[in-house]
Amino acid sequence: MTDPRHAQGQCQPRFEALRQLFSSNIASGADLGASLAVTLDGEFVVDLWGGWADEARSRPWAADTITNVWSTTKMMTSLTALLLVERGELDLDAPVARYWPEFGAAGKRDVQVRQLMSYNSGVSGWEQPVTMADLCDREKTTALLAAQAPWWQPGSASGYHALNYGHLVGEVVRRITGQGLGAFFSQQIAQPLGADFHIGLPASEFGRVSNVVPPPPLPFDFSALDPASVMFKTLSNPLPDASASWTDGWRQAEIGAANGQGNARSAARIMSVLAGGGEVDGIRLLSPRTINRIFEVQSHGVDLVLGVPFKMGVGYGLPIPELPYIPDGKVCFWGGWGGSLVIVDCDRRMTFSYVMNKMAPGVMGGENVAGLAACAYAALN
Repeated sequence: MTDPRHAQGQCQPRFEALRQLFSSNIASGADLGASLAVTLDGEFVVDLWGGWADEARSRPWAADTITNVWSTTKMMTSLTALLLVERGELDLDAPVARYWPEFGAAGKRDVQVRQLMSYNSGVSGWEQPVTMADLCDREKTTALLAAQAPWWQPGSASGYHALNYGHLVGEVVRRITGQGLGAFFSQQIAQPLGADFHIGLPASEFGRVSNVVPPPPLPFDFSALDPASVMFKTLSNPLPDASASWTDGWRQAEIGAANGQGNARSAARIMSVLAGGGEVDGIRLLSPRTINRIFEVQSHGVDLVLGVPFKMGVGYGLPIPELPYIPDGKVCFWGGWGGSLVIVDCDRRMTFSYVMNKMAPGVMGGENVAGLAACAYAALN
């Protein structure tokens, strides 16, 4: 039996330092189980995995192990919407209500699709109480979002749509295509690319899932927050509970903000479409013109929900000095609660992807992924 403490997979010689760092994170216990991938021009130059798929260390992380990647799912949801933009079925500058008329209620008539996709819509959470289990009920939760008023002037600032991004963008996708977000994503993106990434996982695949190991509580003192603040209302309703991802209902639902199941290989494979100018292995999903829309800055400042600076393009984060492991240039990224991350570098035609099961403290990133990303770029340069 192969020692799970050592990285498995393949890695070009120039990325040997990256392989060693990845292995050392597993051997030290900084990572429990994880996967790491880098593509250049759509080709895998790094495809590694190692560690354990369970906290008891009884099951090695395998080549086909997948796990809940939290908000890295948003990258897939955004790509799905951009596919409709490419096909002329969705206009980023149109009001959301053109496609989803009920959303125009309560002062949201003029909220644009691009504002929805960049966390600028004013609707970062639910006004009415909801539970983590309620997130699996698309009909109920989207109706609540459609009926409520925005919490700030749409377009004036970003407020992270932490758990409802997929309900919002996914409902637009559903109104246009007649299909749920997960089914449309699977048929139009994941399957053509041969990518093992799922928004709504079939029960037949449950045996490959590595349950995430929940992190310490989020670094927010809710007792010190104003209950009327956007931050409090978004992050406390519902209070995020990582163990919800262990349930069958969560895995099978279509929660395009948070319940994507995949690994570094599948995430990198899909996002290599963006890095390659819209095409990989002869499969073209987008034109360069549509990809360029991602890099139109929608907001740049302290996010109303997370309380930290972000520069938002359409559907993706853009580089800022506060995230030094994201290089300047035509680069976009996003990551998930606990530390998963995908960087899309259109200048270098590169994707970097890291997915793990042991969640790090904080909202986004962590020392492990920052070090791995910096090491990957050092090998390139």
